[in-house]
Amino acid sequence: MSRLDRRGFVAAAGAGLAMLTAPIRAESADAHAMRLAPDREAMVPVPGGRAYVRVNGNLAGPQPPIVLLHGGPGSAHWYFMAATALAHDRAVILYDQLDSGRSDTPDDPANWHVARFVDELEAIRRFLDVPRWHVLGASWGGTVALEYGARRPRELASLILQSPLVSTALWLRDANILKAAMPEKTRALLDRCDGMNPPPAADCDAATAAFYARHVRLREPSPALAAYRSGLPRSFTPSIYHAMWGRAEFVSTGTLRDYDGRALLPRLDGARTLFVAGSQDEARPETVAAFARAVPEARFVKIPDAAHTIMIDNPAAYLPLLRQWCAKKDAA
Repeated sequence: MSRLDRRGFVAAAGAGLAMLTAPIRAESADAHAMRLAPDREAMVPVPGGRAYVRVNGNLAGPQPPIVLLHGGPGSAHWYFMAATALAHDRAVILYDQLDSGRSDTPDDPANWHVARFVDELEAIRRFLDVPRWHVLGASWGGTVALEYGARRPRELASLILQSPLVSTALWLRDANILKAAMPEKTRALLDRCDGMNPPPAADCDAATAAFYARHVRLREPSPALAAYRSGLPRSFTPSIYHAMWGRAEFVSTGTLRDYDGRALLPRLDGARTLFVAGSQDEARPETVAAFARAVPEARFVKIPDAAHTIMIDNPAAYLPLLRQWCAKKDAA
């Protein structure tokens, strides 16, 4: 879920559907470096409005592209930017879900349901005319990716579920296990923040930030990535997060409060499914590994020295895993 990323180039004018061309920076001497500038970008029609999509690499290249689904609900694509280094091998597609990041903001709760977000993903695939792709969903994005993978689309080369929200009940169980291990003063404050008479918001924010520093993001983004994030119209949309989830990670009061996708796990193609969690992830590795065991032939990998935002915490370990996984499943 990763609310830390939820709180804390230019949109296309009019309704034009044409792909826009953005300035492309000269290739770094390191061909595997992060690429802040997109090679292509577009405002793509999706159910309810238009979603901002950016591409690095050649969509018509020999290897299927990879698309990455951000968390939230209400975060944005910025924390996946390290994945653009994969564009040396295959096209990398990043996008902002409706009402997030650079996408349209109809601010209509009628759009904020799981099935629409799944249809949004498919609308992007059709617009880009992608015949086959790898789909990576993180946190809440993992919920959307799970639902998409359970449809068994023929276009799916592989499915990567990174720290996914599969069951709200289990997510809250894990959050409370981790909260119980916090210093007593912080734990007591967090309990009060979700009670009937919460303390001042600043106190709750400080206690929540202490939890997030342990289990959501261990490291701050680089100055270049922080500047990129600051250039977004929104890096977190509170209205979606509060409506679909709640105040923070410990209590769910929104529309996802009863979500349970465990029945979808056996529908996945396990030979094409990879589960990932960080060693200090708020989506506890033990829980994510159990999800993997519910999918015959699925694989689970724990990324060391990483919390929930693995792509920021330890891209040096994560990107080689993704390169190897995708290459193995390209023609499988």
